[in-house]
Amino acid sequence: MAGVDHGGGIDAAVDRWGGARGDWLDLSTGINPRPYPVQAFGGDVWTALPDRAAFAALEAAARAFWRVPAGAAVLAAPGASALIARLPALRPAGRVAIAGPTYNEHARAFAACGWQVGEAGGEAAVVVHPNNPDGRLQPAPDVAFCVIDESFCDVMPEASQIALAERAGVIVLKSFGKFWGLAGMRLGFAIGDPALIAKLEPMIGPWAVSGPALRTGAQALRDEAWATETRARLAADAARLDAMMTGAGAVVVGGTTLFRLYDVGDAAAWQERLARHRILGRIFPYSTRWLRLGLPDGAGWDRLRGAL
Repeated sequence: MAGVDHGGGIDAAVDRWGGARGDWLDLSTGINPRPYPVQAFGGDVWTALPDRAAFAALEAAARAFWRVPAGAAVLAAPGASALIARLPALRPAGRVAIAGPTYNEHARAFAACGWQVGEAGGEAAVVVHPNNPDGRLQPAPDVAFCVIDESFCDVMPEASQIALAERAGVIVLKSFGKFWGLAGMRLGFAIGDPALIAKLEPMIGPWAVSGPALRTGAQALRDEAWATETRARLAADAARLDAMMTGAGAVVVGGTTLFRLYDVGDAAAWQERLARHRILGRIFPYSTRWLRLGLPDGAGWDRLRGAL
């Protein structure tokens, strides 16, 4: 992961600012700080290769939760990032439009496969919807190959463009780690054009998703009550974070209810200020003013208030 611009990275923060891993409050990611409760698994969930029934159960749960069109295919994978790395290889390299600033792995992946990456034009496009880091909602353009990254869209399901998933050339990405707060489980989904999904499936290989991830994912996707309650809590906590930050002099730029983006004037100075209290925020190489924060939870609120 060296040299890659991402949130997270507590080990690097320890190297730079000191302390131990357990001392740090990581607000540099957009991961739900109160994750879906994971059950203890018995039987052969840990010891046997996942069977077809487990994959089928997860797919059925995903179709129901995201209201996937009947004509679209669903592929589970070990995280959305694993899919992002492989998507550019589905078509011959050409020109792809990726309007920035946005999540940097898309441009990185397309460039690695020989694509010419620009802000507009071309036969392919990637839209991050809602956008990371500013939360903009971006309609998908009508191009031959379109990737719609909805990794953060589960907080606002009414905004999803999943209805486009049955169109030729369209793939919608879903991330399990963010809304459900289980990033370490590594589970993501590509939903879309069956012809493209059929090409993508052998690229990730057999048994790409672990037995525990299959079981947990299916259970969580069927738990509509938890999802509804979580959306309400995240909205309230995002408003609380905005009030705390604006009271300290920041200006809200945007974001989602999983992360907030602020104009703080001198982002590096704010990051240093928080780091002295062992709180990790996210700054960006393309802006000297933007600071992105995920949501605290529990005692994390008091820690952030004290740092501010």
